[in-house]
Amino acid sequence: MTDHRLTNNRSSIPHSVWPAEWVRKAEKEAADSLGITLYELMLRAGDAAFRLARATWPEAQHWLVLCGHGNNGGDGYVVARLAKAEGIDVTLLALESEKPLPEEAACAREAWLNAGGEIHAPDAPWPQGVSLIVDGLLGTGLASAPRPAVSALIDRANADPAPILALDIPSGLLAETGATPGSVIIAQQTLTFIALKPGLLTGKARDVVGELQVNALGLESWLADKPAAIQRYDAATLVRWLTPRRATSHKGDNGRLLVIGGDHGTAGAIRLAGEAALRTGAGLVRVLTRQENIAALLTARPELMVQELTDESLAKGLEWADVVIIGPGLGQEKWGKRALQKVENSQKPMLWDADALNLLAFNPDKRQNRVITPHPGEAARLLNCDVAQIESDRLLAAHRLAKRYGGVVVLKGAGTLVASENGELAIVDAGNPGMATGGMGDVLSGIIGALLGQKLDLYDAACAGCVAHAAAADAVARRSGTRGMLASDLFTTLHLVVNPELNDVNHD
Repeated sequence: MTDHRLTNNRSSIPHSVWPAEWVRKAEKEAADSLGITLYELMLRAGDAAFRLARATWPEAQHWLVLCGHGNNGGDGYVVARLAKAEGIDVTLLALESEKPLPEEAACAREAWLNAGGEIHAPDAPWPQGVSLIVDGLLGTGLASAPRPAVSALIDRANADPAPILALDIPSGLLAETGATPGSVIIAQQTLTFIALKPGLLTGKARDVVGELQVNALGLESWLADKPAAIQRYDAATLVRWLTPRRATSHKGDNGRLLVIGGDHGTAGAIRLAGEAALRTGAGLVRVLTRQENIAALLTARPELMVQELTDESLAKGLEWADVVIIGPGLGQEKWGKRALQKVENSQKPMLWDADALNLLAFNPDKRQNRVITPHPGEAARLLNCDVAQIESDRLLAAHRLAKRYGGVVVLKGAGTLVASENGELAIVDAGNPGMATGGMGDVLSGIIGALLGQKLDLYDAACAGCVAHAAAADAVARRSGTRGMLASDLFTTLHLVVNPELNDVNHD
């Protein structure tokens, strides 16, 4: 089976993302403005899903359609009716409820029955020989774990070898957050309607969404003049930030970076950050570290300037630098604490990562000239909560971090989030599981720091840096897979990714 998490081509989906609640409320307004009914939108959704299923699985001749007791189930009834009309063998299982169906779903259900379709109870015998499952159980309004009857259907669907097409969102995945508080459909394809929702792009989404597609149901013109609350950034968007350099540019134009860290035994972290900055185009990179690391760093990467970290070298370095990176391998002992205390007084653009964040959690402060790049564990310490709380609502966590600490926050993970204190939010739709290895965060620090030195503001540098980092890892994965990927492997592709004018290298 194709691993869509690695090979999925996102070039055809929008870059605008709206909260699911906004989409639900806006649906009627959009339909009214175009003079169509909500039932017409449901018919369009069902037709789009049916056509996608036929195109993707043309040999599938026995479809199992799972319908919930809402409008997502209504979409399922439309799909089932269209499939039956094409001569496909359709088995439909529907959830029961004492509450009446929404008007549109009731119309779709009646049309299915009028076409000769049958409705089976959710506990009916599971049909044999199913070649496609259509998931219309739960929609984007879900806010908690599915109830037991729904969970049982989800688990049976996942256990069946047939591929699954999810309508709007895999049942059990929360559309606002990407969390999965209970059972969740693991889809091979997800067709979402009207607009992208954030839960399809972050949290657990990559494990369950499969190949993601969007159909606006004819509402494109209505959506066009609506400012999206969230932006989706992928490798194709790098050209917005990284333009070709002037022929007369020199190293002074491209930023002087000061990189501080590498306590005993962690020279590798500071080397990765320093080399990443160079590979991203920094003009000059000066590393301040332990005396014992100097020879090894200069031997491994002679383009770095390396000095022992002392009060004098730090004072001179802070005066010299355009941008400061602190944290990779810094440690939390007296040596690292003393350096951070001196750095925190600087007003120059800076990035704090790793142990700088752990120290920040003990002495929180708020500043506007800083990017912080926590992973979920560091984010939990910064917000004095546990990792489960961070992962249950990553978007909220990113906003809380930005409000508490100022500047710009990068909340790392699958579907990395970039948030600013003034409410900007982006989802990085790139990267792969091979990045879950030591040193990747150090590389990201160097990349973002280098872009700060090339005159991008904090938010743009963070967005562009996260995309470049993930795109470089994706290029490595396409070449040699995800298992066994090293952080330093990104240096073989990073310098190509940050020159997006080169023959579409980000998509090779």
